[in-house]
Amino acid sequence: MEIHSKPASESYTVMNELVLPNDTNPLHNLMGGRLLHLMDIAAAISAQRHSNHVVVTASVDNVSFKHPVKLGDVITLKAKVTRAFHTSMEVRIEVWTENIPSGSKVKSNEAYYTFVALDNDGKPANVPNLITETEEEKQLYETAQFRRELRLILAGKMKAENATGIKAILFPEI
Repeated sequence: MEIHSKPASESYTVMNELVLPNDTNPLHNLMGGRLLHLMDIAAAISAQRHSNHVVVTASVDNVSFKHPVKLGDVITLKAKVTRAFHTSMEVRIEVWTENIPSGSKVKSNEAYYTFVALDNDGKPANVPNLITETEEEKQLYETAQFRRELRLILAGKMKAENATGIKAILFPEI
């Protein structure tokens, strides 16, 4: 089967949610687990749009909670595939918090999720190559190999000495 290519823009996903009382902790902040759940959904939709397959979450990079999301805020989740490998895809997701009465908007979170596409038998499926169109997409595509190698090293699936992308960045003279 021939693998085609798709532009990153076709995977772009935007999801909005209103933070309700049941989503918050005693401090009236959005619970971290609820936010991670929403981030996983938005990122999975993005990966499915790129691959045209059901996807499963393979990894989630470090998620730092930079800004609290308050009761009554609207969160906007923006996800886009940054690189496609053989059967997996890296998806970048940004979370923006908006307080509508005050008009304030702030970026509260950012993370990278990795998904594996599955065929009808539940086996890994090949995914389309990614076409980058903007400078930001090109930069994210180039640095994705570094992030992938780091994830694999931390998961114990790759030895640091085999991480050619990391070596090229850290030791360009070698």
